[in-house]
Amino acid sequence: MTRLTVLSGPSGVGKGTVVRKVRELYPHVWVSVSCTTRMPRPGEREGREYRFVTREKFHEMAQAGELLEFAEFAGNLYGTPRAPVEARLAAGEPTLLEIDLQGARQVRAAMPDAQLVFLAPPSWDELERRLSGRGTEPTAAVEARLAQARVELAAADEFDAVVVNDDVDSAAAALVALIDEVCE
Repeated sequence: MTRLTVLSGPSGVGKGTVVRKVRELYPHVWVSVSCTTRMPRPGEREGREYRFVTREKFHEMAQAGELLEFAEFAGNLYGTPRAPVEARLAAGEPTLLEIDLQGARQVRAAMPDAQLVFLAPPSWDELERRLSGRGTEPTAAVEARLAQARVELAAADEFDAVVVNDDVDSAAAALVALIDEVCE
């Protein structure tokens, strides 16, 4: 039986990097592409990183029940389209979502059989280093992300499994092993 797997964890833990490695090494795992109301960043392509939609379209999708989960972050809306996820699961394909804690909780409520996996940093110091080392945000924004990270780390026991991202290849392999385990 195929089961949905949800990957969540604090900002800076490496969710995107691990998911990119999963896509590269394990192409049998289908990764959902979220919708967002934010503008594309340089190098991003429609349908690859996100589906870029207007706020009006996003609200229409949410009202129509077309989103499995959704949230607002930094003034933009993000959500997971329901139909592609349900179609992949119905086809028996291993399916992965990369979403935040709030979204993971929404998915758990909507699909109680989903497997929730928490991606954890090897240590708090390493998470601080990763967030500060990005150099893309002011100190206040980094501090806000760290405060949110404390909340998210405290919620790790809500998840079915925890994978520590101390090595991207190992974390990706552990995640795929969990996905494959529930799909057998």
